[in-house]
Amino acid sequence: MAKLRSEERVAARLPAVIPPPAATPKTEPHPHRNLDRAARAVVARMTGGVSPHSVIEAWMDWALHLSRSPGRQLELVERATQNATKLWAQTFDGIRHAEDKDCFQPQPYDHRFTHPTWDNQPFMLWKQGFLAMHDWWDAATEEMPGQSKRDADRIRFQMRQTLDLMSPSNFPLTNPEIIAETRKTNGSNLLEGAAHFTDDVIQTLTQTHKPAPKGYEIGKDLACTPGQIVFRNDLFELIQYTPQTETVHPEPILFIPAWIMKYYILDLSPQNSMVKYLVQQGFTVFMISWCNPGADQAELSLEDYRLNGVMAAIDAINAIIPDQKIHANGYCLGGTLLAIAASVMARDGDDRLASLTLMAAQVDFAEAGELLLFVDESQVSFIEDLMWIQGYLDRPQMTRTFATIRAEDLIYSRAVHRYFLGREDLPSDLLVWNGDTTRMPARMHSEYLRGLFLENRLSAGRFAVKGRVIALKDITTPLFVVGTETDHIAPWRSVYKAQLFTDSDLTFVLTKGGHNGGILSEPGHQGRHYRIGHRKSGALYMGPDAWARHHAPNAGSWWPEMTSWLQARSGGRVGPPAMGAPERGLDPLGEAPGTYVHQV
Repeated sequence: MAKLRSEERVAARLPAVIPPPAATPKTEPHPHRNLDRAARAVVARMTGGVSPHSVIEAWMDWALHLSRSPGRQLELVERATQNATKLWAQTFDGIRHAEDKDCFQPQPYDHRFTHPTWDNQPFMLWKQGFLAMHDWWDAATEEMPGQSKRDADRIRFQMRQTLDLMSPSNFPLTNPEIIAETRKTNGSNLLEGAAHFTDDVIQTLTQTHKPAPKGYEIGKDLACTPGQIVFRNDLFELIQYTPQTETVHPEPILFIPAWIMKYYILDLSPQNSMVKYLVQQGFTVFMISWCNPGADQAELSLEDYRLNGVMAAIDAINAIIPDQKIHANGYCLGGTLLAIAASVMARDGDDRLASLTLMAAQVDFAEAGELLLFVDESQVSFIEDLMWIQGYLDRPQMTRTFATIRAEDLIYSRAVHRYFLGREDLPSDLLVWNGDTTRMPARMHSEYLRGLFLENRLSAGRFAVKGRVIALKDITTPLFVVGTETDHIAPWRSVYKAQLFTDSDLTFVLTKGGHNGGILSEPGHQGRHYRIGHRKSGALYMGPDAWARHHAPNAGSWWPEMTSWLQARSGGRVGPPAMGAPERGLDPLGEAPGTYVHQV
């Protein structure tokens, strides 16, 4: 008799439950509705997946509320007058001292005006005029009484995009750095830039995958920690890394990375690989390497990723290392999926997890940052129509979404350097990984956007698995939660909310850096710091800002803190396990990093 899956064994011991009432049968949509979906999908391709209805609705909300606010109108007129007065006073002030500060300052992350020639006229006037306009629109798009906060944020975001497009730094005749470089090279920078532009246009139109630059080959320079593929199904490959110590902790570590990018952000270069670091600390490490789905996998669901992904990996690890609990580590969307899987396991009495580590991962999406600006009913339906005709959300469509959040740096500054200064992108391991994007299956991405981002079901107690609602408070395993200070994808205050929705023993770390750079914080990395705090099981809740005030920063990397935390929850060291389990049908299938990581 075939061996039952662990979930089935647990379910068999549960008492019968009253089935929910049968749902009212849905009326099948008229076939002509497909014509509507196809038409919307065509528009979605033209707009990059942005719903025109959402844009128009936000502007109408802003305009109508401003029209009935005469005091606000006078305030904006006054601000425009003050900004103009400051601008012209600075321009015609005669000789300015070098230590004098400009009236209007760019944001700390905005590096478009760092070149010293921007302090010369007329470039200083153009720069200050641009920043003055930025300042006025920031005031004009502040939320008004009665106005939707989301609409106010959308208007501010859209105006920021429009102003960034018009920045004087984007044009050769108004950017002093481009002018100086053109004089220096007799115009060869513009010729080089034209060649770069042509290459990029061809790549965009043909959607060809750029090979990795020399020195950044996957499996040789990146994702190069030795290991074996010990399990494979249609959804993922499981990597077991070769031990590098004579003895290891008996509890293995399983990494669940996000499926929106390749797994090797956690095994990037040898000097900053979290996988290599943990293997060298005496842990047996496993890694899920997700497939890059195509149109034939459009019906993959979020439940498929849980059941045939996370749970299948746990089953395989249990076969390789029997009778040992697992330290599970989820990064980004992988952490959200891990929290769901852990909640289901807790509900069903499955106690195979020794601990949970959630890195830059959200369990509540009410404060999910600027990504929420792309999520409402109209927007999600628009993306669903786009995926309906493709079978997936394509790589460029996701890349544009993330790039627009930091357009001044990720789009325009890069374009200026590449097309007008004629400079090649300097290769780096993080840049190569960042360009190695994947697709998202239509059904799974729709469920993720609706169930988590749009309706926030997980923390609200409305997320059901197998017909039964799950609760994060059911999790009793220790938690190690990591947020990063400047994360614009999973803002740290949103990540911190794991403390609000769980009761188990929890350690929270807030580290310097962004969504990726804060996680890649290996020992020896210059200029790093972190805060760390411990909440005992059942302790009272402390808000994120109060928590930050009560926990002083520590210099250095947070990785040793994570290692110590894992060691304290692990048994005495033993001999390393075998690679795979041939006697249980888990023969090694090839060398790491496997085949799925190379799918394009």
